Amino acid sequence: MTPLILVTNDDGIHSPGLAAAVSGLQGLGDLLIVAPSEQQSGMSRSLPAGYDGRIYATQIKVGGVELEAFHLDGSPAQAVLYGVIELAPRKPDLVVSGVNFGENLGSSTGISGTVGAALQGGDMGIRAIAISLETHKDYHYNHGHDVDWRCAAHWLRYFASHALTPNAWPPDVAALKIDLPGNVTATTPWRATTQSRQPYYISHPTRRVSLGQSLRLDYEVGINHETLEPDSDIAAFAIDRVISVTPLSANLTARVALDGFETQLRQPQSALPDEHRTF
Repeated sequence: MTPLILVTNDDGIHSPGLAAAVSGLQGLGDLLIVAPSEQQSGMSRSLPAGYDGRIYATQIKVGGVELEAFHLDGSPAQAVLYGVIELAPRKPDLVVSGVNFGENLGSSTGISGTVGAALQGGDMGIRAIAISLETHKDYHYNHGHDVDWRCAAHWLRYFASHALTPNAWPPDVAALKIDLPGNVTATTPWRATTQSRQPYYISHPTRRVSLGQSLRLDYEVGINHETLEPDSDIAAFAIDRVISVTPLSANLTARVALDGFETQLRQPQSALPDEHRTF
């Protein structure tokens, strides 16, 4: 049977990055395109209670051809959830989220709606890819129509082809997080990486006049080179300028020996002042 690929993003149904993803996937299987109606960056894997369940049919143009698509006023994860349960004629073989405007690295990955959509697919037992292309932050919340997506489409096709191969991934891999440098080419090396434990984006305080003022926190890339793990996504992407490919698990359990950690938690609370002890 022909593979079914659900394609989504967090930048909205009319994002050029979504069109690039569709372009890169054409011919690999049947495509089900379902994405948020508008910009939904930073939504992680949230399922907002305010979404009313409405789904709208539309068309998007890819390579001069109009394709059937769907959109909803919900989060990227909700696009996957409703797409799989209500729109898919059969269980998808792959969920692709992207191509995102801007990289998702380090502990900042947890914020990403692109990654959240992929993890939603992984949690439903579907292999998933979250793919992002480095862009200037001016494009993170606004579509940039001068971005060259051709190499992003090339690499998405490469990894999607592998993902559609039977028994390609270990069971614990819920999704692949792929981050492409802005100068990526078809011959740029790639590396399997861990997710860095340090944040990639650092927020700054505002210069607001009053608390009622409408003002968004600004942010910039901030890397602590002294503590940066050499096998991490940040090191591969930002230092060595290669493609970072990070296998993500839906299991958020800390990598600690549980028996030893439990023993530690059961120790007497001698370090606490009397007023903070529990009995």
